Formats: sequence, C-alpha cells, structure tokens
Amino acid sequence: MGRNTRKRRTPLATKIVAGAAALAVGGGGLVWANFYASAHEEHGGHNRTRSAAAQVATIDCPDVGQQIRDVPDRARGEVDGELATMDSQITDAYQRLATTRRAQAGDAQFVGNSILGPLKERRKVIIDRIQLEINRAGGRADDNLDELAGCQGRPADQMQNGGGQNGDGGDQNGGDGQNGGGGQNDDGQNGGGQNQDDNGNGVAGPVADDFIDINDVQPNSRNSRNGLAANGDGGSTGTFTTECGVNENNLFNSDNLIAAPGVDNGAHHTHDYVGNQDNDAFSSDQDLAAADTSCQNQGDKSTYYWPVLRLQDGTQEFDAGDQGGGAEGNIGKILKPAQAEIKFVGSRQGDVVAMPKFLRVITGDAKSFTNGDANANSSWSCSGFEDRQVTDKYPLCPEGSQVLRTINFQSCWDGQNIDSANHRDHMAFVQEDGSCANGFQAVPQLQIRLAYDIPAPTVENGQVQNPYAVDSFPEQLHKPITDHNDFINVMDEDLMNEVVDCINRGEDCQ
Repeated sequence: MGRNTRKRRTPLATKIVAGAAALAVGGGGLVWANFYASAHEEHGGHNRTRSAAAQVATIDCPDVGQQIRDVPDRARGEVDGELATMDSQITDAYQRLATTRRAQAGDAQFVGNSILGPLKERRKVIIDRIQLEINRAGGRADDNLDELAGCQGRPADQMQNGGGQNGDGGDQNGGDGQNGGGGQNDDGQNGGGQNQDDNGNGVAGPVADDFIDINDVQPNSRNSRNGLAANGDGGSTGTFTTECGVNENNLFNSDNLIAAPGVDNGAHHTHDYVGNQDNDAFSSDQDLAAADTSCQNQGDKSTYYWPVLRLQDGTQEFDAGDQGGGAEGNIGKILKPAQAEIKFVGSRQGDVVAMPKFLRVITGDAKSFTNGDANANSSWSCSGFEDRQVTDKYPLCPEGSQVLRTINFQSCWDGQNIDSANHRDHMAFVQEDGSCANGFQAVPQLQIRLAYDIPAPTVENGQVQNPYAVDSFPEQLHKPITDHNDFINVMDEDLMNEVVDCINRGEDCQ
C-alpha cells in the first residue's frame, strides 16, 4: 500500500520522532513490549484476561490540551506544536517503560525516579512555554496548568473513569518519583521482557479482555452521554448521503491536521482518508479547497478520516518501520472497510442551519483509556446485531457478520467559530431531547458507519490469536474505547445549501 508523502516543512513545524530504543524484529520493523503478567478466567460466557499483579503497564498523563481555553488565534499554531511535543514526550517515556522491565524488577522506585520524575520536569518546561505564548499573544494563561505536569503509572486493566482528563492529582502517584511502583510486583519473574502476554506479536494490546462475543452483549445496553443520534421522527427528518469510497487511493499518514497542524506524525498512529485528497499536517484551507476529492459529488471536498484497523497477523505493511506505524506498536495488515457510509441527518427539534466552510470536528478521544470516557464516542457492533453496541470491547462476530464501527458526531455549533483552542468547545452533542444547549445552533449531524470483513479472532488459554485492533497512541494499548473520527467541512456553498434544504424538507438525497 502507498501513502501520502507530501510534506512542506515550515519553521513552525515540529518533527515528532519517538526514541530509537525500541526492539527490532523481522524485516526491520519495531515492536513494543506488552508487559503485565496475566491470569486467565471465564466470565459472562467469554474469555477475559486480568492483570495478575498491579504492575505499571502504561503511563497516564493529564491531557493539557483539553484544559486550555483562552488561546488567541495567533498563538494557536505554536500551542498546538507544544502540545504535540508533549505527546512525543509521553511516547518516549512509554517506550522507556516498555524496554526497562529488568531494571524495574530490581528497583521498586525505578519507574518513579527514572521515568515519571524526568517526564514531569520536561512537561513543566513545555507548559511554561505554552503559558508564555498565550500571554504574549494577548490571552491569559491559566496559572494552574503546572498542576498538570505530573504523570502516573498504572496497570493495563484500570481505565480512568469519567473526568480523568482533568488530571486531578496527576502527580500524586508517581509524578515526583515517590510512588512510581512498576517493579515491586514483578519479582523478576518475567525476566524483563520474556514470557509476557503479548499474544505472540510483541506489542501491547489488544488482549483477550478487550474482546467480547457479540451474543454476550445485552441489546440496547450502551449507555453513553455522547454520540446520540440527533435525528428522529420529528423536526428535520431528511438525510443526505455522500459517496466517497473506502480509500481506494491508499491515502494514509500519521498526521493530524486538526489537532496538530504543522507537525509530522502528530497522531502517532495511521489514518485512513476519504474525500479530500490533500490531507497532511501542512495542508492549508486553500490547499483543501483546491484539492481533488474521492467523493462522487465533486462539490464535496470535505476530509473524513479515522485510525486504521489492523489485523495483527505478522504482515509487514508499508509503515512497518515508520513512526506512527510499526515503530510505535501499530503493526499488521491494514484493513480497509468493505463499506463506508457517510450520511448527514437532521434535528429532532426543528430545522438545521448550514455548517461554515472549514468547520473542524473531532469526535471521540484517542486517549480515552488514560483520559477517561468524558469525550469517548466509540461504538462497536456486528452486522445483524446492531441493537448491541459496545464502547470498550471489540466484538467477536459470527461467521458472515461484519465488524461495525459507527460514529454520530457533535451537531450543535456555537454559531461563530470553525475551531476552538481545545478543538471541542465550538461544538457540542445534542441533549437527550435532541435540542442544543447554551444557545448553540443545530447543523446537519455527520454519521459514519464503517463495515469490515474480519475473521473472528480466537481466544485460547487467555490469549487472543490474530486479533484486530484500532491504531492508537502507544501508551493507549490499542484499547477499543480510543476509537475516534475527524472531519473538516469543505463542501462548496451550493452543495451545503442543498444538504440543508434536503434535510429540512424531509427528503433522502445524495
């Protein structure tokens, strides 16, 4: 498979490069160790794997980017670059965690003293620069951002709950090195990297506990504050479907134009792109407007992108040795969806208004495993079982049934901004009654349904064989709850007006 390699480096662009001390295997690819002893147990009709010891398995850092609000426009590029550097710092620290298990086994304070303590100091430097950049541009930086510098280590089976993204107490469990843990429960039994539960492929996740038989999921049991469908029997009931293919042009990269503009490998995982064909970290609005599109309606040059799914079957993909790919634990065969349905729907409460051109929307949270589920918006299911949705498990589908990823985007817009400092505040989800709060306006809701033909992994003796997994930041351990989608509206004005009119008239158009 090919990838998008066009790069236009600018003085503000920050090259994100993970450390080079990963473990080399096979044909030059790099892998990451999965590092917790596991015990197998049966529960609820499906196999589960539990951590046998409270060993530090990953690094949990407060998400500074989600806490920033008042960033003047002229400082946003610099601030986004600094935040991307912080992501790279976490990646490097996680890599050190993954490759120092022998040292951790011999020193209970190793993680705190040698990994989390130095990481906190490096994060403080970046936070100070962010505050300075905001203040220089005429904003007022939060004086309390320094409280988010400390990180902690924690076991792989303990996801943050709810508001973990606020980072409260972020340096109380290892941020200063006092309680780093990480080796006291290892007892040297794993030999610093041997006989570890990595499904035989050398990477941290997914594990057996990340999968569930779809038959064991209760119908209509998904309870999420996010991702509500905006449409219903009342209000504006029409739909508009845009056909943009399934990335037949092999447009891949590990950039993130919304969250990390001007930064190579800002996502630390590989994305599929459909629609706009000029997507990389250095694409300007003018580039997007002038680009080709894979959409049948040439008036839709919007960019739709999501992290790829991979089958961890030993395939050496084009990015097997690259940052964002195999060098950061994203390994195996990239799976294109068999179908990508992209649809816009209306509001239960009335008419919708046009989206502004270049509106940017991120839904879901690529760091949900460590941030908590406040912004999570993952939804996994199987065809024929679509009343059974799960957020924190990958489904095991019966033969002939496709794996489904579905996403309902935020559809309430503040009426003014095409983006915001944390890339979230300008958009909101509908309330339970389908209305928009806080004076926000209803815009067409983007709904994406991806269907994949994937052979069901098997779980044997507490290990999952040939698992599939979503690409992720290395420290997120390929957890299904980290699934997310991104969208930039680049429809021309006539097409957007057509979308709005169609939805408000109650028609189904394409």
